[in-house]
Amino acid sequence: MRFCVLGSGSKGNATYVESGDTRILIDAGFSGIEVERRLAVIGVDLSSISAILVTHEHSDHIKGVSILSRRYKLPVLTNKETLSGAGKNLSQLYAWQEIATGTSFHFQDLEIHPFSISHDAADPVGYVIGDGCSILGYCTDTGITSRLMKHRLTGCHGLVLEFNHDPELLRNGPYPPHLQQRVRSKSGHLANGEAAEFLAELMHEGLEHVVLAHISEANNHHEVINRAVARCRVGVDGGCRAMRISIARQDQVGEVIMLSGGAFSVAEGL
Repeated sequence: MRFCVLGSGSKGNATYVESGDTRILIDAGFSGIEVERRLAVIGVDLSSISAILVTHEHSDHIKGVSILSRRYKLPVLTNKETLSGAGKNLSQLYAWQEIATGTSFHFQDLEIHPFSISHDAADPVGYVIGDGCSILGYCTDTGITSRLMKHRLTGCHGLVLEFNHDPELLRNGPYPPHLQQRVRSKSGHLANGEAAEFLAELMHEGLEHVVLAHISEANNHHEVINRAVARCRVGVDGGCRAMRISIARQDQVGEVIMLSGGAFSVAEGL
């Protein structure tokens, strides 16, 4: 399995996942033209994409979904609450395939499990995606972590995990009080320390690569994130020394990451 975070942050989110002949996007929160441009950077033509998975209905995750669905005849996979919550922003799709939060399903070469997260949206989800060899976990836009999230993400070979903000930078930053409260609420976004503690719980010798995502440009810094991650690794990563960590950017395409994995399924990994 290969994946690439095409961009992540409050201005737009999209991630590319490929296995065998199956190529999908998780979210398309940039304009259609921008998604096409970012895919071209990694040598992928939008006409080869099989479908778009949507995590929730906020504009930084669905801005380009409708136009790409119509233009390239792509099915859009969401739960019905997300489709309803998006209103007119997802009203003109080429095709919609309903998925149920908490229920695994197959899409071409992939086995996919959408799981509940905690965000101020209709029915937001993260995803665990497997191809029989590798498992990728995707979890951003959540104000808290939970036993369910840990259960679903345990055993992944690759992770895309939110490291949104530093509490002190948020408190002293440009956001007005009401927006600060939204960010740090249980239905907001993960702070660095919470995310680092969660990552420490998910570390295992088979975890190959973690991408830290949805980083606030106004309320976070890479140096602060790196310190939080360094603290979480002390004493817990004895079998994770080969694990790589990279930071997703809002303004540029990330690296294409290849997972080698092992021979088991999403269901077994869960």
